Amino acid sequence: MNKITDITGVIFDYGGTIDSRGVHWSEVLWAGFQHMQVPVTKEQFRECYVHAERELARVRHILPNDNFLDLLRKKVNIELDYLVNNGLIADSSEVVSEGIALYCYNAARECVEEARPVLQALSERYPMMLVSNFYGNVDSVLRDFDLRRYFKGVIESAVVGVRKPNPTLFRLGVDALEMDASKVLVIGDSLRKDIEPAESLGCKVLWIKGKGWTPDEDAQTHPCTITSILQVPPLTL
Repeated sequence: MNKITDITGVIFDYGGTIDSRGVHWSEVLWAGFQHMQVPVTKEQFRECYVHAERELARVRHILPNDNFLDLLRKKVNIELDYLVNNGLIADSSEVVSEGIALYCYNAARECVEEARPVLQALSERYPMMLVSNFYGNVDSVLRDFDLRRYFKGVIESAVVGVRKPNPTLFRLGVDALEMDASKVLVIGDSLRKDIEPAESLGCKVLWIKGKGWTPDEDAQTHPCTITSILQVPPLTL
């Protein structure tokens, strides 16, 4: 990919973009379930994953000071409880729950460390914002991973009351940068939730494409696509 020109600011998505190489987080959790040999099919796992996401959206389980390991422990417990309550597994133990959470946390930390040189280099040249659909604790997650210092500010769905793909979330990010949208590059892992709403505002975009939630998502294409944050091309002012 050629240089992206006329950039004065950058907006990053967080989950999936920085912490999982563009791979949908359901796939990371599924790998954790397999690692701990939880005896369920992928279809059954997807049921408990969706249930947990809906539960976390409905009830405030995640607290502002929770780091990512705290979050994962709560999410995995909800998933395992669903499987037990629906007779899909006989029982679950703290050893299994903790093993899944640690597996996924370590996977995220590995991805974060891989992304760090790119974030460092970009933050030295451009003001950056983070715009994320998250649970109200993304600032704590960033601080735990020592990422907060790269960003001028954070726009989080649970805090502002708007979720992607509503482009308002990105508009808030652009406004915080005090720049014209055409001068802002948005980097995210979701075509529908990141790339399309950012483009609707006139932002430049880069789609980090990993394994998505559905085959239809995997089949989608976009001219500004990379497969790794390490492939972010040179930017010019």
